[in-house]
Amino acid sequence: MAYIITLSGMLGSGKSTIGKMLADKLGFTFYSTGSVQREIAKEYGVTTLELNEMCKTHPEIDKKIDSVFIELPTQGIDYVVDSRMAFHFIPLSFKVKLNIDVHVAAERVMRDTKRTSEQKYTTPAEAENALRERRKLEVERFKRIYQVDIDNEFNFDYVIDTTHLTPEEVCNRILERFEKFKKRLETERRVEENNQKAPVLSADER
Repeated sequence: MAYIITLSGMLGSGKSTIGKMLADKLGFTFYSTGSVQREIAKEYGVTTLELNEMCKTHPEIDKKIDSVFIELPTQGIDYVVDSRMAFHFIPLSFKVKLNIDVHVAAERVMRDTKRTSEQKYTTPAEAENALRERRKLEVERFKRIYQVDIDNEFNFDYVIDTTHLTPEEVCNRILERFEKFKKRLETERRVEENNQKAPVLSADER
């Protein structure tokens, strides 16, 4: 039985860091929207920033990215997926939403020198304003295209605020909830299997 954990949240909430940590602890494969975008950008011969701009006028690119995540459950591989929309495309996954104070998110983004595909900011205030606007546009865009609200916490199995927690603490709390999710899922599957094996009685036998 393969499991998939999907991580959603705004930029700076820790999706990549925590996703890789979870994958390492569980022995799962880590996969992200960023890795998919890099692969597709390479096909088009553009950078990931240029690909993001192309998405505004080429909806087929979004569909191509979506199809990759839709196919993941068919592979029989355990994944941790860093993607804002993967919870929607993989409904049987353990769906986690990472919240964070936008001021702290802006500070994290500015400190992260590895974000080569992201816009560079000169001040924390600039970064904070950009993150707010980006999230607003993402929410509006996904509502328009998919009729899904990525900020609606009822869409998720577990919601955690990462603002004042270390990645290790976040990871451990997710793992604890994931174990409960697995047990519930396994129980439901066993019940379903037993129901399928149960003999169908005739009216007289009942």
